Amino acid sequence: QVQLVESGGGLVQPGGSLRLSCAASGTIFRIYGTGWYRQAPGKQRELVAALRSTGSTKYADSVKGRFTISRDNAKNTVYLQMNSLKPEDTAIYYCTLEEKFWGQGTLVTVSS
Repeated sequence: QVQLVESGGGLVQPGGSLRLSCAASGTIFRIYGTGWYRQAPGKQRELVAALRSTGSTKYADSVKGRFTISRDNAKNTVYLQMNSLKPEDTAIYYCTLEEKFWGQGTLVTVSS
């Protein structure tokens, strides 16, 4: 049984930083591409960042230069470093393994 558990969300002021973590279990983590999506209230879930097993990355235009996705295969964990946060980054953030397996989500609120 594959499980993904996110952590690291919370309340942060505009301009601040957070690092989200997603720990995977029950699968051979390293063979999967990984990604982070987010869903803001009243909006559709959208891709934030993806990191394929090959090492290639993809970012939403709205987060380029501010967010960085990375992974540690030895720890079965994928990270999302978020800098220069803006109120419009407020959302529930979900990690995924190739859109086949999903975590439960972690709430990020950017507000003063």
